[in-house]
Amino acid sequence: MAAVLEFADVTIRRGEAILLDEISWTVEEDERWVVLGPNGAGKTTLLQVASAQLHPTSGVVGILEEVLGTVDVFELRPRIGLTSAALADRLPRQERVHDVVVSASYGVVGRWREAYDELDHDRAASLLVEVGAKHLVDRTFGTLSEGERKRVQIARALMADPELLLLDEPAAGLDLGGREDLVSTLSLLAYDADSPATVLVSHHVEEIPPGFTHAMLLRRGRVVAAGLLDHVLTEQNLSATFGMPLVLTHEDDRWAARRRTRHR
Repeated sequence: MAAVLEFADVTIRRGEAILLDEISWTVEEDERWVVLGPNGAGKTTLLQVASAQLHPTSGVVGILEEVLGTVDVFELRPRIGLTSAALADRLPRQERVHDVVVSASYGVVGRWREAYDELDHDRAASLLVEVGAKHLVDRTFGTLSEGERKRVQIARALMADPELLLLDEPAAGLDLGGREDLVSTLSLLAYDADSPATVLVSHHVEEIPPGFTHAMLLRRGRVVAAGLLDHVLTEQNLSATFGMPLVLTHEDDRWAARRRTRHR
């Protein structure tokens, strides 16, 4: 099975700061990864490299069997579905939800004079149904709640039928109900054999959808552990990642963590 991502000793430096430190990582096309770590661990930087937005200072990056630095990134990026806070801020608040989604066919933000055929419109409508946002189709993006916007962004990320789906903290800013709705949606995508390889970045184990298969734990730009989710996500590894003693539980295919308390 072909790898969709291959990092070999990837390092990102900015002045004296090392944002990623010799990361080696492989994602296969049938895998669903969660990347966990505290603020400043390098998670968003990792996704910027994986989405061909950022080139490494050193090391080799393979994306969809192309080598970053030897390929036209403007041809590569449409093959990657991405959701992030930075992208969401660029979406026109006055645009209809349907248009927010369908415009991803051209990889543009904001409809202008592009011509879309019936298949494009049908796919956009179908994806909004898939993510539970059918009722939002005629609303403007700016009137949506944070949870509704997250669903629309996922539909948009899937519009171009990507070979790789990257989700940068998709549950950030959501209340408990919104988070649980989103986790359920992502779980359905994870279990769908036709869904693309997926990488989800988060701070919280509670946001890991059932159906995800692998995990990478990052701290200060370095890999603490990476591999099968059940093998990697242990109290020891999670405590080392977040720099404090943690209690980890796993029940009904969901994870939870809290700080270990001392009893006198």
